[in-house]
Amino acid sequence: DVQLVESGGGLVQPGGSLRLSCAASGFTFSRYGMSWVRQAPGKGREGVAVIDSDDSTDYADSVKGRFTISRDSAKSMVYLQMNSLKTEDTAVYYCATDPPNYWGQGTQVTVS
Repeated sequence: DVQLVESGGGLVQPGGSLRLSCAASGFTFSRYGMSWVRQAPGKGREGVAVIDSDDSTDYADSVKGRFTISRDSAKSMVYLQMNSLKTEDTAVYYCATDPPNYWGQGTQVTVS
């Protein structure tokens, strides 16, 4: 079975940093693009960052210059380094394949 398991969320002060991790299993990770998607309270899901199988990346304008997505295909891991966090970054962050056929359970990030 496909599994995506996020970790690394938590409570951080504005201006702080967090690193989210996503462990993938059950599919050929190296062949898939991967993404991070977030959902803030009372809002719809927002694509944050995506990394293709060739390691090309793209970011939402709201996080460009602050967030960095990366992957380790040998470990089937994808990461999201979040710096200079703002209160508006508060959300549940999901790891997903790209296209989003599979999703993790999400990890809460609270900036306060």
